[in-house]
Amino acid sequence: MKPILKLTILSLACSLLSCENNKKHWYVKSDDYDLRLELVADSIAVPFGIAFLPSGEILASNRPAGQLIKIDPKSGHKTFIKGVPSVWAKLDGGMLDVLPHPDYANNGWLYYSYSTIQKDSTTTLIVERAKLKEDSLVDKQTLFTALPYHKDPSHFGTRLLLSKGYLFFTMGEHNFLRDSAQLLGNHLGKVLRIYEDGRIPEDNPFVNNKKAKPEVWSYGHRNPQGLALHPASGELWEHEHGPKGGDEINIVTAGLNYGWPVICYGVNYDDTPVGAGITEHEGMEQPIHYYKPSIAPSGMLFYTGDEFPKWKGNLFIGALALRHLNRLVMDGKKVVHEERLFLDEKWRVRSLAQGPDGFLYIGVDGGMILKICPR
Repeated sequence: MKPILKLTILSLACSLLSCENNKKHWYVKSDDYDLRLELVADSIAVPFGIAFLPSGEILASNRPAGQLIKIDPKSGHKTFIKGVPSVWAKLDGGMLDVLPHPDYANNGWLYYSYSTIQKDSTTTLIVERAKLKEDSLVDKQTLFTALPYHKDPSHFGTRLLLSKGYLFFTMGEHNFLRDSAQLLGNHLGKVLRIYEDGRIPEDNPFVNNKKAKPEVWSYGHRNPQGLALHPASGELWEHEHGPKGGDEINIVTAGLNYGWPVICYGVNYDDTPVGAGITEHEGMEQPIHYYKPSIAPSGMLFYTGDEFPKWKGNLFIGALALRHLNRLVMDGKKVVHEERLFLDEKWRVRSLAQGPDGFLYIGVDGGMILKICPR
């Protein structure tokens, strides 16, 4: 080999090795795979929502900073979106979920949710859509405003899901207004459904009830922070925070009552019973799975890719309190196996996405976005 060619190959090899060593990564074993986790982006305090654009770029919300950020997953370069609405960020409030339309490549609609405040210091949840032009939000449309406004800055939910022309989203019960979850005349403690342009569907379950909010799809929820469609059945799955114990996974059906705060598998934070301390009541749905102690769930998806064949159809949920990625193997509606990934790393897993490359991506408080792939 000629000396110059040999030097060139050696230099290239060293360059590649240097690039690899400079990219922060972790190696972790799971039940089924040896995993490599690669840092995609950092310095995002609370990446509440992450989603992919057709270009392969990642959109992330930074909850406390009130930011929407576009990220190049190869370089980690961040572009801060301009024209973002003024956000009130305290406790659970801020810039929340973000979701491109399934046909974003053709219509350009981007959906997002955030908390806002009025002059009297009351707050609420707003859902909007807009388009991106030169990395700025334009053509902004307010689709939904949760009622009532309230001074409690906790339990806003919220997750967004688009399917077949409908927008599903969740709203928490503001904690101190927990009884509102049982009342149809407000939006608190509910899963809600509107058309993707903000109109009210004529077949919503309470649309003809003058005492109910027409957007209500289901009620009796506490603080729902996960929504996902089952890839085979098309059922709407939801998870929500319990108090001290009792985080729930539910299959959400139109018009049904999921029980909070009448029934619960947890207790109050001072260890007193929630209400009468019962777990069942006529006319109220049972969860298909609950966690005791609480994991504090956030984000949810069914894995449908090809990069992890053994995980196809598994349900993944982020865990904030117990700091892991929760993997559930399902047999229909029954959990048959649970794995708690990344316990040693002690990451508060906030958000999840499946990339167009078939790999899993997680947003971690503190605040990293990580790519998970087989080693």
